[in-house]
Amino acid sequence: MAKKQSKGSAPSGDVRIIAGRYRGRKLPVLNAEGLRPTGDRIKERLFNWLMNDIIDARCLDVFAGSGSLGFEALSRHAGFVQFFELNPQAYRTLQQNLSRLAAPNADIRQGDSLKLLQSAPQAPFDIIFLDPPFHQNLLAPCIQALTQHHWLANNALIYMESEATLTALALPHTWQLLKEKTTGAVCSRLYRVG
Repeated sequence: MAKKQSKGSAPSGDVRIIAGRYRGRKLPVLNAEGLRPTGDRIKERLFNWLMNDIIDARCLDVFAGSGSLGFEALSRHAGFVQFFELNPQAYRTLQQNLSRLAAPNADIRQGDSLKLLQSAPQAPFDIIFLDPPFHQNLLAPCIQALTQHHWLANNALIYMESEATLTALALPHTWQLLKEKTTGAVCSRLYRVG
């Protein structure tokens, strides 16, 4: 678990972009409770799963945190990435990192992801990254909001990262499990909306 960060403190650590136009770039990450960047091994597997779908895709990084997944998507030529982040300091770090990359095809919104999902988007998304803080029961209400408020494009892909102990989750009947892999305490799943 991440150490608690004192108020006004600076980022401490970094995430590495592993492939694409920003390959090898290291971006500062805030060390805050609940913020758990996706590790390189898991991230590489995910983007291997997405390799045929990521180019020009509209992506939504719902619990952005470090932005590891969204920035990797941008590096691999996603058409647009929308980041949601609750923590004000993590939000500022995301803004700074987006400026460092000079990526024009992204937007970052600060606020509670579950509240931000309560209104319909301007356009639906092709790929959704759901990687919330563990053990806070955030996936079920998030899944409901994504479906109810039309965030999902036809045949959208949803990547879900959860604690490996989470086994029972009510999903819409139109969601088809494509891939699943458990690495240590983390379970990665990829679904397609039918």
